Amino acid sequence: MSRGTSALIGWLGLASGVLIMIIATAAVAIAPQDSADNGHWAGVLWRSLLRTLDPGTMGGDEGTAPFLGLMLTATIGGIFIVSALIGVLTTGLEGKITELRKGRSRIVERGHTLVLGWSDQVFTVISELAEANQSERRSCVAILADRDKVDMEDAIRASVGDTGRTRVVCRRGNPLKVADLELVSPGTARSIMVVSPDVDDPDTHVIKVLLSLGARTWDDERPHVVAAVQNSGNLPAARLAGGPAAHVIDADDIAIRLIVQSHRQSGLSTVCTDLLDYEGHEIYMRPEPTLAGVTFGRALDAYELGIPIGLRHQDGSIAINPAMDTIINADDEIIMLAEDDLLIRLADTPPAIIESAIATAAPHTPKPERTLLIGWNHRAPKIINLLDEFVQSGSTLTIATQHEDPRNALKPPVNLTVHVTGCDPTDRAQLEALDVGSYQHIIVLADNDLDPYHADARTLVTLLHLRDMEERLGDPYSIVSEINDDANREVAQVTKADDFVVSNKLISLMLTQLSENRHLHEVFVNLLDPSGSEIYLKPASDYLWPDAAANFATVIEAARRRGETAIGYRLRDQFHQPPDYGVVLNPCKAGLLRLTSQDRVIVLAES
Repeated sequence: MSRGTSALIGWLGLASGVLIMIIATAAVAIAPQDSADNGHWAGVLWRSLLRTLDPGTMGGDEGTAPFLGLMLTATIGGIFIVSALIGVLTTGLEGKITELRKGRSRIVERGHTLVLGWSDQVFTVISELAEANQSERRSCVAILADRDKVDMEDAIRASVGDTGRTRVVCRRGNPLKVADLELVSPGTARSIMVVSPDVDDPDTHVIKVLLSLGARTWDDERPHVVAAVQNSGNLPAARLAGGPAAHVIDADDIAIRLIVQSHRQSGLSTVCTDLLDYEGHEIYMRPEPTLAGVTFGRALDAYELGIPIGLRHQDGSIAINPAMDTIINADDEIIMLAEDDLLIRLADTPPAIIESAIATAAPHTPKPERTLLIGWNHRAPKIINLLDEFVQSGSTLTIATQHEDPRNALKPPVNLTVHVTGCDPTDRAQLEALDVGSYQHIIVLADNDLDPYHADARTLVTLLHLRDMEERLGDPYSIVSEINDDANREVAQVTKADDFVVSNKLISLMLTQLSENRHLHEVFVNLLDPSGSEIYLKPASDYLWPDAAANFATVIEAARRRGETAIGYRLRDQFHQPPDYGVVLNPCKAGLLRLTSQDRVIVLAES
């Protein structure tokens, strides 16, 4: 009995068989005539089996007293032995179902996306993968985390809802344990994503999981691994732990770059979100042998749907917005911005360019800027250092914070003059004392000393004060804010801030993209690297005469003449209207378009 259900089933089954055989043999020996009437030994054996399984079968028996006595014995034995067998089978089946519900069985999937760990990022990842795999016949996402399987499934249903053709499989286990890792079949996975858990030191957990994957013996080629670290100082250790098959991104650095660039050009985080999620437009790579020998500048108008934004060469190197006279080689892949890879197609006839609409005025010359930084967290020093690289010499930065003067800990700026003043960001009187109307840009940082919910609440109060002050002053400045929870973004729209940077969601989206195509890592690195071409939202009057009738093909041509690649535009009168906030990427190239001097053209440019 101590050996469990299988042993009990075996012994009870054996006992039932012995009982039936003894009854049949005894019936042939004691009541031969009755046995002959019932098919001899084989027939009596069958009838004995039926009586052990169903006592009611005995009600129709006829024969001599010894024969009926033997059949009664079989029935009574069946009540005890076979009923016990059925009870054990039922108990064992229930136990197996309970074990399955605990998520301790091994999956048999192939080509699945494996997610190791659990946090709120999982919901974004699943919803994006479900959107990405809509055109697939079937797909699977497997999750391994040290949580109850049923609780994980309930949370996914509540937060994500219907996942369409994508099946989500949850297993309970510790990703650091080899036996638990095997439950989700990592050797047959298409890609593996390591999620940062909601703990005090998430990077340590991520590094340990990367080490665990590196120590595993892989039968076939190891699937590519994607992960993110929250602290830039842990990036070298994480990349060493992950090895060459892993792409580890610096979440802190990406958030810093988005905050700095968004404060200078409102709407950048919305553009990045559209590029990273699967609901709008994404980045694809595809060979196009018919364009071999054509310059990149001429390839810009070669597509009816989709916009080329760069090239991936045979050696794996990436060139975003290359020189317009760059020749496309036959083995190059063209990096495309499109709504779906199935919708990318070459144009039979390029749309007409409206020359009269192209502006001939010189672009705006950058001038020194005044920026107000409200709040302080661990990202602030790096934000200031990066901001110093972007602004013109003579620019001013004022830090309004309740923390001690941080200037001694800062790298000496080159282009910025830094001032510090004490201020409670939620105090209206102290905010008014800052003379906010004298600044062109305001950055509001979340307080890391508070929990994310409380920090976002204080940020919203600060934004409301700033927006009310701005309306009375006549709209003199832009506001870019950092928030922790994307759920607060909709609530924050009432503040009409120009942009919100939700780093956790953007990192989740980027990890999802990399899990689908690992080569996109170099593309995103290039887009966020200040040494190459980045995303800019420039005044539309730099490209088209205000209110002139044109089409987007004309915008592309105007940008091409400046050595830039136009990928969309943003309408001023829709800046605060969700879900797109005025951003339009990859528009129809032939459709009528009128842009005002307040609108923006979204381009890839070096400056």
